[in-house]
Amino acid sequence: MILIGQYDSPFVRRVAIALRLYGMEFEHRPWSVFGDAERLGAINPLRRVPTLVLDDGEVLTESFCILDALDQMVGEGRALIASTGPDRRHALRISALAVGLADKAVSLVYERAVHDRATPMWVERCRTQISSVLDALEADRARQPGDWWFGANIGHADIAVAVALFFLSDAHPGLFDLNHWPKLARHSIRCEALPPFLELKQTFKVTPSGKTG
Repeated sequence: MILIGQYDSPFVRRVAIALRLYGMEFEHRPWSVFGDAERLGAINPLRRVPTLVLDDGEVLTESFCILDALDQMVGEGRALIASTGPDRRHALRISALAVGLADKAVSLVYERAVHDRATPMWVERCRTQISSVLDALEADRARQPGDWWFGANIGHADIAVAVALFFLSDAHPGLFDLNHWPKLARHSIRCEALPPFLELKQTFKVTPSGKTG
């Protein structure tokens, strides 16, 4: 398999960590959606990451779709999410909130660095959305007594929240103090200490042209 995209993207990183936890071998191509747009477009017309090319040549896009396919490959006993029922819906809801948070954090970067502007209303809206999601995730995590969100083992929801928090702190240092959300801060520390998180990590940067990696 070939995973395309840079690890400073929380969406790419989320997929890479799942692949590592599943023990699936993959080639990593750290292509940029800007600098490598033409090469990426030849594989994925959306020119978005993550893009995963399976061994048979099938191309998967969007992290939710990619992870769903990986879950099916490893089977119900190993999947990082419940197969059915309330636990699955709950995990999907937490994952969706985390992915939405990451998306808003990326939007703030684009507003500042790519669009070369700072529309106050849009910036404030994104910040409010991020803070509200952090509040909701903090409250939900407080209701889960274990090391992980759903049971004894790490799952997709844990990963989604952790990579979103890392990106938020890395791309917007000081803007959102995670000490205000202590349960999430501890969750982030616990995840980031694991080998796959330590290995599959890239510091966020903005190139001189104003385009993100």
